[in-house]
Amino acid sequence: MLIAHSAGCLTVAIWATRHAGPVQAALLATPPWVPELTPEQKLPFRSLLVASSNDPHATLEQSERLARDWGAEFVDAGAVGHLDSASGFGPWPQGEKLLQRLVD
Repeated sequence: MLIAHSAGCLTVAIWATRHAGPVQAALLATPPWVPELTPEQKLPFRSLLVASSNDPHATLEQSERLARDWGAEFVDAGAVGHLDSASGFGPWPQGEKLLQRLVD
């Protein structure tokens, strides 16, 4: 199980183009929009992409496109910024529930 935030999501997507790996699923939170770096291939494992409607690093439409390209289930978290400590996040109970959806 992989869990990634922001640029870590791009790292997962790039890694997945080169490795089959023993990955069963990935929770990807608020990936940034960097089209020149971002693979467009479907991920070889189940994935869930969580996006914010007011993320300063990607529009909701850009995040939806990443989810489509990667074959990820898309979750709109609402207007929650970049889902980071600067946006007021610490523990993230919704993230734990989303992770459980991937495990089940």
